[in-house]
Amino acid sequence: MNKKSVVLYPGLGVGHLTPMIELAKLFTQHGVAVTVALVEPPAKSPDFSTAVARAAASNPRVTFHVLPPPDPADSSSDGGTPSHHVDQMFSYLKAMNAPLRDLLRSLPAVDALVVDMFCRDALGVAAELNLPVYYFYASGASALAVFLNLPRMTTTGFLQAAAGDSVLSLPGAPPFRASELPELIRNGSATGETIFRMLHAIPEANGILVNTFESLEPRAVRALRDGLCVPDRSTPPVYCIGPLVSGGGGDKEEHECLRWLDMQPDQSVVFLSFGSLGRFPKKQLEEMAIGLEKSGQRFLWVVRSPANNGEDVLGQPLPEPDLEALLPEGFLERTRDRGLVLKSWAPQVDVLGHRATGAFVTHCGWNSTLEGIMAGLPLLCWPLYAEQRMNKVFIVEEMKLGVEMNGYDEGMVKAEEVETKVKWVMESQGGRALRDRMVEVKDRAVKALKEGGSSHDAFVEFLK
Repeated sequence: MNKKSVVLYPGLGVGHLTPMIELAKLFTQHGVAVTVALVEPPAKSPDFSTAVARAAASNPRVTFHVLPPPDPADSSSDGGTPSHHVDQMFSYLKAMNAPLRDLLRSLPAVDALVVDMFCRDALGVAAELNLPVYYFYASGASALAVFLNLPRMTTTGFLQAAAGDSVLSLPGAPPFRASELPELIRNGSATGETIFRMLHAIPEANGILVNTFESLEPRAVRALRDGLCVPDRSTPPVYCIGPLVSGGGGDKEEHECLRWLDMQPDQSVVFLSFGSLGRFPKKQLEEMAIGLEKSGQRFLWVVRSPANNGEDVLGQPLPEPDLEALLPEGFLERTRDRGLVLKSWAPQVDVLGHRATGAFVTHCGWNSTLEGIMAGLPLLCWPLYAEQRMNKVFIVEEMKLGVEMNGYDEGMVKAEEVETKVKWVMESQGGRALRDRMVEVKDRAVKALKEGGSSHDAFVEFLK
């Protein structure tokens, strides 16, 4: 029997590459040959090349192919460079169709193309080559249920009429405020229109793989299966195949913070980390520092440089943060016996899985949420952008795996709030109950992935 072969196309950004690599591993475990077609960011980024080098080194059975950059004429054919970084990303990915088509034609046999949600334009390439195409939706089923509902709501003018405080009740999701939708979708901009076109294309695929497991989001999974989220068209089959998260331990050289954690008591450290784009103004960093200091808890905190105004997300890497200048005077010295502040990056999966880590302050990005679940840690939710505010609602209201950090909506989480919530999660009965619940959910996640579990069976069904 010939070996099946798939091409995975993760689009732009390390946050989209990471879960796609986990999907590649899953394919190889089931005996499928995998090629990952990579798009190099328009601005050369060390983050990207490091991530690719690390992925290639630890996955020798996967072929990584960096697509050649598009013809400059293709990427600027839409009349100049779009101003918003999301539009820039879409126009760049559209220009990548030609190199992607060339790659697909050059391979001896391809049985399917699996694309990231942002790679809408690749559907045309698949159609042209007569290839089945599947979406890998790297966020959760609840967010997918909401997003599939949205294009219909714009045509009815409902979203335009929904003010920030109005409550939306959509099939598959708990009620949430309109202000918790991603800003680009709420603001009625041209970029929002582009996103709606992307969402409208999702049901055109042959199927959707979702990075979640059924028992984590039963309401959303039911609504998706029953076709309630796309009432005017048929919904393709939905396969919940997660949680796909990295096992960590990728670096041979152990990071200094893991040695520091080795010296701390079990479950005593609060880990604060906000993803690859999580940046705060100096004033917010100061409030966090004061709250952490007053809480008396041990902490490990990843700090990035504040963003300069108008800085492009696809643009240049940030400078190293100057911790002395950004944090209150003397803070590092006063807390050095119980806290460690890291510049820009930490080996997150290894930190979350360490016996000394007791709670996770997170931006509610879906990769981080699943990593927190797989580590069995309660979540303190501090959403920043994209679908993270919706994820916060699902985590707090529906899954009951975390609590909200109040104040992010007003643009400032005060020191008192940081102090109170960090103490609560580490010391109170409520915090302990949350941890116990998280450990139960982690056990269900592990079962879902094992042979006979719901995610394992869904993937086998998809391969058929």
